[in-house]
Amino acid sequence: MFGCLVAGRLVQTDALQVAADKFVFNLPDYEQVNHVVVFMLGTVPFPAGMGGAVYFSLPGPAAGGGPVWQLLGFITNDKPSAIFRISGLKAGRGGAHPFGAVASSASPSVAQVGVSVEALDQLAQQTPVSGAAVATVDSFLQFSQKMLDSLYNFAASFAVSQAQMAPNPAETFIPSSCVLKWYENFQRRMSQNPNFWKT
Repeated sequence: MFGCLVAGRLVQTDALQVAADKFVFNLPDYEQVNHVVVFMLGTVPFPAGMGGAVYFSLPGPAAGGGPVWQLLGFITNDKPSAIFRISGLKAGRGGAHPFGAVASSASPSVAQVGVSVEALDQLAQQTPVSGAAVATVDSFLQFSQKMLDSLYNFAASFAVSQAQMAPNPAETFIPSSCVLKWYENFQRRMSQNPNFWKT
């Protein structure tokens, strides 16, 4: 029913079913993994009113003895795949979950990704761990706008009129109109294509 994908690796479709509604993927060499994609294979949909909570567990037990599972997010019939960032997650932050010790990995370099089939209204009440969500284009555009504003404001804070300029052969001056023109061009290009800078 589910698949798991890490860039540069083969797709995993061999989830271990640890309960009727819980599935676990082993993630070897997790230290080398930044993001993981969890998706439905398309062969079996969730039952009506159900979805999948996606969890992540670092190797090693918590203080209580069982593994700690951190909620990354959800997949549903309407949103059959999701990408999650796992590179910044810390051990010991999360909670116990019914995946339990049955699913715990014996190897210190194998983390686990779990999918728990749960009611959609129950999924809506849960809060994923911060840092697992992948930045969206909207958040990237907001960051770019804030960065542009900061650069322009910083450069403008040093502005002096031509009459105020003191001769200094070691200093190079750039007209503020030049910085403003670059700022406006960059904004225009970002609004047309947020990925233009990748080319």
